[in-house]
Amino acid sequence: MDKNIQKWIWQHEVYPHFRFDSSKLTDRLIKIEHHRGILEGISKLIAQDDSALINIDTFLEEAINTSAIEGEIFQRQSVRDSLLKKLDANFDSSKDSSTHQSDNLVEILVDCATNRSPLTEDRLHGWHNCLFENRFNALEKIRVASFRESDDMEVVSGAIGHEKVHYKAPPSSLIADDIARLLRYCNESDTNAYIKSAIAYLWFVIIHPYEDGNGRIARAIADYIISLHIPKGTPKLYSLSSAINKKKKEYYKILDRTTNLFYNRDYDITPWLEWHLDMFDEAMLLSQNNITYIIQKTKFWDRCRDKELNERQIKVLNKILNIGVDGFDGGLSTKKYLSITKTSKATAARDIKELVDKGCIKQVAGTSGRSTRYEVVL
Repeated sequence: MDKNIQKWIWQHEVYPHFRFDSSKLTDRLIKIEHHRGILEGISKLIAQDDSALINIDTFLEEAINTSAIEGEIFQRQSVRDSLLKKLDANFDSSKDSSTHQSDNLVEILVDCATNRSPLTEDRLHGWHNCLFENRFNALEKIRVASFRESDDMEVVSGAIGHEKVHYKAPPSSLIADDIARLLRYCNESDTNAYIKSAIAYLWFVIIHPYEDGNGRIARAIADYIISLHIPKGTPKLYSLSSAINKKKKEYYKILDRTTNLFYNRDYDITPWLEWHLDMFDEAMLLSQNNITYIIQKTKFWDRCRDKELNERQIKVLNKILNIGVDGFDGGLSTKKYLSITKTSKATAARDIKELVDKGCIKQVAGTSGRSTRYEVVL
């Protein structure tokens, strides 16, 4: 590419002074505030135990989804145990299935959502260290807790020999000054919190200061900025990453069309801001459904707690309820019951029948024989 050709957003003459049309964002901001008000209203009405569950479940969804966006899969139970260990004084450590990686991920998410200290370069490095402490990226160990030194940082997709360059980051010599400007913006700007969060997210991704983990840290920065906007002590009520992960193809497309001046000839980030605000709103709507589900789970156990269930049955029900009924692919079968409990087929069949008789689960309509499936009765 001719060095005189401006292709990437950071090469534009007015970068990092971003252009956008605030008038196009007004209706979205009003809708977000409306849904945020609903969530905060619900949080004040529910029981303390339910509020704690909502907080943990929202952090769980954030952890699972911010990693999934980058293709990294965490076991839900490992992350849940890391969260319980961090946030629940009554956590039973004898059943701890957390890992060092899930503990570190939780440290980042809790810190960015609850620690209102100013954002600093050392804090960013701390988050990066949590992501990659003692870990290798493929065959090479990446630089951890320090900015990249390479000038050839590219976002690439496709098989070897057929790669497509989606983005080329600025040279490493520009990182220090650019990060300093970004941190001043995060700590001092009085821009609307949701717009500020979206701009900071985009700006960090543009800088791409680390060899890996830039997307996850960008989302942590976005969460941090929003956390300053909500009343202190309010539980985490929604997961931005959950909404983004559901629209992952759109996410990468809007990044491409914002950071590449071939598409963004007007140097206008309004479409990115519109999309990002839509993700905030979608996250709040998803959270309303999640809160409803958590309340249903509480009512379920209030109803079934005294039905003399054995440890196997409780384990299976907890497994289904913690994943979410919609997330337990295909419903409960005898085979899945066997896999979870490691018991005999006869015992599994007896346990399932008892759960049906006690009204804890019911047979899914239209299933029978070996294809019989069951669902929790909420």
